[in-house]
Amino acid sequence: MAARPRIKDVAEYAGVSPKTVSNVINNFEHVSDRTRTAVQEAIDALGYRVNLAGRQLRRGRTGMITLAVPELDVAYFSELAKHVMSAADRRGITVLLHQTGGVRERELSALHGFDAQFTDGVILSPLSLTPRDLATRDTRLPVVLLGERQAPGAVDHVGIDNVAAAREATEHLLARGRRTIAVVGGAVRGRQGTDRLRTMGYQAALRAAHVPFTPDLVLPVEHYHWRDGARAAAAALDRHPRPDALLCLNDHLALGALRALHEAGLRAPDDMDVVGFDDIEAARFSVPSLTTVAPDKEAIADDAVSLLVARIEQVDRPGADDATDRIVGHRLAVRESTGGGL
Repeated sequence: MAARPRIKDVAEYAGVSPKTVSNVINNFEHVSDRTRTAVQEAIDALGYRVNLAGRQLRRGRTGMITLAVPELDVAYFSELAKHVMSAADRRGITVLLHQTGGVRERELSALHGFDAQFTDGVILSPLSLTPRDLATRDTRLPVVLLGERQAPGAVDHVGIDNVAAAREATEHLLARGRRTIAVVGGAVRGRQGTDRLRTMGYQAALRAAHVPFTPDLVLPVEHYHWRDGARAAAAALDRHPRPDALLCLNDHLALGALRALHEAGLRAPDDMDVVGFDDIEAARFSVPSLTTVAPDKEAIADDAVSLLVARIEQVDRPGADDATDRIVGHRLAVRESTGGGL
């Protein structure tokens, strides 16, 4: 049986140093595309595989990280989980997946390492954690937060600019002549969460267009599921005057709203525009296809894993002042529900 290829063999094949091969395997940024390609071709040609068990044993690590999200049956989180797993796999890391239900106690357990004996760090998408929760966490466990930042400077964070994204979506509706725009899932008061920030973006667009803000057009929901969107849309249809557009704060709400319009004998965009958030796969296949804010989920996942790996690799844990805040890009995918194409 042929000997298993080593990093040294890959380095000789690619004409680089073993350290360069290690940098490519660990996805370090300061490697040229040409060198990275040469090393990857050598890895493929030789059939080299990272010896995870030996490497992690030497480092005193498990080679596993935890991804904790609120609900896997919300498509945004399942799609994000797929990207996180891909990003981790490229680095030879295994992902343990946990569902918190958005319950504070479960999020706290994740924050403090409920799998600390099995995992080297945590990527967490919280709904209920408070700034104090984050400020008092055990900093020995590397953590990266997804979604909206609750406590600037307390922990690494990756997300989109929710205010800007909602403003752009609202501006698109205003440009189409819509003036009575309801926000499904919005929140005017309360914690500085995603719902509040997206409502702020909506309000900013109205102000810029000199359209009066009507608090009654902000429609809170109990959950961000299909049925909640359908119920909110059905209630909006009974309003006088009836809204001419719905800005829904996730795609599940928007797709539920489209169903409610259909059952009422109405259609988007002829009778009412509908916009969502998240650009889940179903948004491209609904009838009509859904206009939605599309965050770069692949970039969110890759940045989160990169940040977490960097923290794990550090010998001395950084203090709160060293926390990194990365804002990832987004775009508005204009489709049939606001008069666009497929």
